[in-house]
Amino acid sequence: MRVAVLDDYQRAAHRFGDWGSLDAEVTFLHDHLADTDTLVDTLRGHDVVVAMRERTPFTEERFARLPDLELLVTTGAANAAIDVAAAHRHGVTVSGTESKPYATPELTWGLILSLMRHIPEESAGMRRGEWQHTLGGDLHGRTLGIVGLGRLGARVAAVGNAFGMRVIAWSTHLDPAHARAHGAEPVDKETLFATADVVTLHYKLSARSTGLVGRPELALMKPGAYLVNTSRGPLVDTDALVDALREGRIAGAGLDVYDVEPLPADDPLRTAPRTVLTPHLGYVTEETYRVFYGGAVEAIAAHRAGAPVRTLTP
Repeated sequence: MRVAVLDDYQRAAHRFGDWGSLDAEVTFLHDHLADTDTLVDTLRGHDVVVAMRERTPFTEERFARLPDLELLVTTGAANAAIDVAAAHRHGVTVSGTESKPYATPELTWGLILSLMRHIPEESAGMRRGEWQHTLGGDLHGRTLGIVGLGRLGARVAAVGNAFGMRVIAWSTHLDPAHARAHGAEPVDKETLFATADVVTLHYKLSARSTGLVGRPELALMKPGAYLVNTSRGPLVDTDALVDALREGRIAGAGLDVYDVEPLPADDPLRTAPRTVLTPHLGYVTEETYRVFYGGAVEAIAAHRAGAPVRTLTP
């Protein structure tokens, strides 16, 4: 059995799963394979592929050109970049892993604090021999607006309350009782964007939610407000956000996710002012990788034994 582990950017995957127990030829691929021809040429002859979250799409065309593929394991319980129906049509089993809800909310607060207290600028200034040239702001007493109050958004709300913030929330089908149970005041979308000092997104990407934050929503935001996105890049109209930042219509943005990943070197976000940018680190922790890759090894062994686990269905 030949196994390919994709997008091992940190060259760390070998440390977080008992790959030797599989008695298989395991190849760890460190560079992103964006081009379909390159992907197919690299993966040809492999029985199993392990995909890290949504870094590499698997489409009808890609499944059709990988006839040897039997099992595709995605880290996490779902993966919007995999056409599961196409996988089934081509006889490929898709399995997932468990995941933990801690890492992304924690990074969210890292971005919020970095923006509010200008931590990246001050750190860079210290290395240049400078001393204290920005003014930060308190979180206490400010308003946190959470778009999407699921298991991640609810954890962000708990920390907001601990900081002494007023927490408000909105989503299309938000249950007011659920919001209040998590210390958040349910409001309509317009009120959230117009009122919040920090807007943070924790929303599932779909055809309906693409562009959820566009020019109208950004126009509602206060000039001193920040936008944070650790969910999915296409939730935000990037062109509208870049314009708002360059024109000074919002105070700044903290982004961990992008329309195209890895973010191209010439993307305008890389030069947009008042931003803190991280390379999709939300789930990138040792604890999460241990769950992801340990679960991947388990899924491969189960498939080989004829009893696949955590299978995804269309």
